[in-house]
Amino acid sequence: MTDAVTPVHAETLDILRLRTSEKWVTYPADVLPLFVAEMDYPLAPAIADAIIARVRASDTGYVASPAPVAQAFSGFAKRRWGWEVAPAGIRTTTDVSVAIVETLRQVLSPGDHVVITPPVYPPFFDMIPEAGGRVVEVPLVDDGTGWAFDFDELEAAFADGARALLLCNPQNPLGLVHSATTLARIADLAARFDAYVVSDEIHAPLTHMDAVFTPFLSVSDAAREHGIAVTSASKAFNLAGVKCALMIAASPRITAILDRMPEEVLWRTSILGLHGSVAAFTSSDDWLDGVIRSIEQNRVLLGNLLATHLPGVRYREPHSSYLTWLDFRELGWGDDPSIRALDVARVALNPGPSFGDLGRGFARMNIACAPDVLEVAVARLAAAR
Repeated sequence: MTDAVTPVHAETLDILRLRTSEKWVTYPADVLPLFVAEMDYPLAPAIADAIIARVRASDTGYVASPAPVAQAFSGFAKRRWGWEVAPAGIRTTTDVSVAIVETLRQVLSPGDHVVITPPVYPPFFDMIPEAGGRVVEVPLVDDGTGWAFDFDELEAAFADGARALLLCNPQNPLGLVHSATTLARIADLAARFDAYVVSDEIHAPLTHMDAVFTPFLSVSDAAREHGIAVTSASKAFNLAGVKCALMIAASPRITAILDRMPEEVLWRTSILGLHGSVAAFTSSDDWLDGVIRSIEQNRVLLGNLLATHLPGVRYREPHSSYLTWLDFRELGWGDDPSIRALDVARVALNPGPSFGDLGRGFARMNIACAPDVLEVAVARLAAAR
């Protein structure tokens, strides 16, 4: 990406409020919805054209094969990250949540422990029991300048019998892009204890230009023998509602695990989602670059707005995606500052405690919006002190 990239502009609020998605119908019109992971940008033209073409062709039946999107993602991964992905190791299903649950079902016995590293995507806490496992938390460590894995505690969890780690790569809600060295250490631990790593890489395409995303399966043979990647175009290209996610294996051992899944896991893929994802991964790079540019501008804007109007809220710029992690503890808004943000400021944020105990006093904000919406949101929050 270069400085010549043209930002993609968000739709105006009057247009956005015509949408019927959760983001736009959950709250009254006086609330600014900066919570759920959905962007305010218009769809990439190639994606809209692909979906409309399938509808006009009355092509809304069952998906025949994952091959088209597997080929498309393989090309995308090579262009964006230099990762050589064999399409033969890719399977599809509805969404990343289903991909995680179905993958864990194949590698767990009932009651097996699965590690997560809060603060982390809240549904992780529920997906593991759905798959028959038990959650083991190994929180990230904050040294005051950044977050990191606690490898001593990770090793202890595996030594105590944990069968898998559910990894968020990059980490939601922090926008933390894990390094290749960190991922290789995780892979080595999994190999030593014959455990598995399920790497949720749904936010990877939105990695900012000042960071480098490393696919987990690319770091080592240990990662390929013990890892499954799950991803989708849904976050980066705003396609959550059309339902197509990928499960990726990079070794015969893991491919065999994917192939043990019930046939219905594949059939749940939406044909509109598949074709939309193909268009995303093959023909929408310029649009994606423009979206990333807009998000990068907003992450800087948010820092400036907070410093000027709400200096009691601490914030570190994310390096992936459009989700930001705000520390309200200095304001004394309690364990869940999103309550006051909604009730008084009329700004909807995600409750920090839902991301784990380390989220007490925090809230997550979605900044994939127009700059003026961000300005109004911070002004409202400042007035609510």
